[in-house]
Amino acid sequence: MKFFVDTADTKDIADLAATGLLDGVTTNPSLIHKSGRGFVEVVTEICGIVDGPVSAEVVALDHETMMKEAEVLRKIADNIAIKVPLTIDGLKTCKALTSDGTMVNVTLCFSANQALLAAKAGATFISPFVGRHDDNGLDGMQLISDIRLIYDNYDFATEILVASIRHPIHVLESAKIGADVMTAPPAVIRALFNHVLTDKGIAGFLADWEKTGQSIL
Repeated sequence: MKFFVDTADTKDIADLAATGLLDGVTTNPSLIHKSGRGFVEVVTEICGIVDGPVSAEVVALDHETMMKEAEVLRKIADNIAIKVPLTIDGLKTCKALTSDGTMVNVTLCFSANQALLAAKAGATFISPFVGRHDDNGLDGMQLISDIRLIYDNYDFATEILVASIRHPIHVLESAKIGADVMTAPPAVIRALFNHVLTDKGIAGFLADWEKTGQSIL
């Protein structure tokens, strides 16, 4: 499973990229706003940090203007994936862009039927939002399972990019189902490293090492 980080904080992106675990980045207008920086400026910097897909989202709602915005965004770097909403105009834009060789991430997916439509429109990635699904009393991981089944039934090339991940269990369940990609905030990715027995083991080893009075350096 590919690991994307969901942030516009370039320091966090660079730190995680140094681990070798990071395969791409997702951004959205809210994350750009939180960064306090210019949209094109921050996306350009991110594209210089990671080699994998960097999702940059259009904000227009009509197909014609989405295409104009996409034209600006895809000139930033070769690894830009244009992010479009799961609407009729969004899928028109998806079809036009992917037919021209541009990666497209179709976002705000909340049903398997929507995911089916995105795949038929040629989406590179579909982003089902599991956390927001859970917030509304629904089963986010069942949504991922349904999409996986449908995509496998028809051999769709669209990659399932699990979004709105809130905790490490979402990552684990996504991997068990067979999602292609997950995107999570930096804090959730860092939480994947945590285990009480790892911490306890390190503490024990260091305590014994200190008793030896030795130094490696």
